[in-house]
Amino acid sequence: MTSHQSTQTMKPATAAKKLGVYLEATPAEFQEGVVTRAELNALQAEPPQWLLDLRRDGPHPRPVVAAKLGVSIAGLARGGVTEPLTTEQIEALKQEQPEWLQKERATQADVRKEAARLKERNAERAAERP
Repeated sequence: MTSHQSTQTMKPATAAKKLGVYLEATPAEFQEGVVTRAELNALQAEPPQWLLDLRRDGPHPRPVVAAKLGVSIAGLARGGVTEPLTTEQIEALKQEQPEWLQKERATQADVRKEAARLKERNAERAAERP
């Protein structure tokens, strides 16, 4: 019996998400085709210039914007940021420190602190069990 390995493909939106880039900013040939697992691995291993430029300058998708600002995606929405931002726009927000950004960063810090507390508590409980 021969095993046949099918080529795994994904939609451009999925590939863009895995690459951490905004799909609409990618080249047309990327947006219009399908991406194989091998092609995705090649893009990650040796990114072409367009991918390097997008990762450096943007526009960035919401998860990347949120991470760069140190807030949640929901925090971006509460702050009124619904569109992709460029690196320059993100840096400007960091410099301006609007009230919503300060509040969302504090909220995110509290969430992380609580998660660490729960993780420690659970580890202690697990250590107490025989």
